[in-house]
Amino acid sequence: MRLRDEAKERAIREKAIKMIVEEGLDGLSMQKLAKAAGVSPATIYIYFKDREDLIMQLYFEESMRMSEITLNGFNPDMHFEEGLRIQWKNRIRYCLDNPQRMQFMEQMRHSPFHEKFRQEVNNPFISAMRTFVRNAIRRNELARLPVEVYWSLAFAPLYQLVKFHLSRHGLPETGNFELTDDLIEQALERVIKALKP
Repeated sequence: MRLRDEAKERAIREKAIKMIVEEGLDGLSMQKLAKAAGVSPATIYIYFKDREDLIMQLYFEESMRMSEITLNGFNPDMHFEEGLRIQWKNRIRYCLDNPQRMQFMEQMRHSPFHEKFRQEVNNPFISAMRTFVRNAIRRNELARLPVEVYWSLAFAPLYQLVKFHLSRHGLPETGNFELTDDLIEQALERVIKALKP
């Protein structure tokens, strides 16, 4: 039996995320991954049962990591404006500190693995967000909306601003773009206003 090597396992995980981001899920083969990570294909199977197990483990670990960062300093009993402000700051920090991992998570959310992940994993993040929204509606701080409408209003502007920032370009003919604290605050104030009852 071969022993686990943390450096090799970490290299496999990092290269797998990079390959998924750059080539999509279809571009991830165990053979290509082994070559990119500088290991034999047999080495990958020391750490993962198969390709699906690898992808699910990556998704689980990054979801937990993202949840931990996003929930830092957050309490679902907070008033809506304060809680949303913390969410924005934490989510922006995660995205800017981990642009490749952010892209990986976005790809996973739009893949068949997402539904499987949701069914198999009890993520404390979901429970915290559900409680936060219910409390805000109960206190009349947030309009009652379908969850997709709420998410689109609350967070889609944040993620679009992050994408502009990471590309360093705004819309055509607007030139370079940098996400500043003032722009974040300006967008967040408009989002909060749109979500109030």
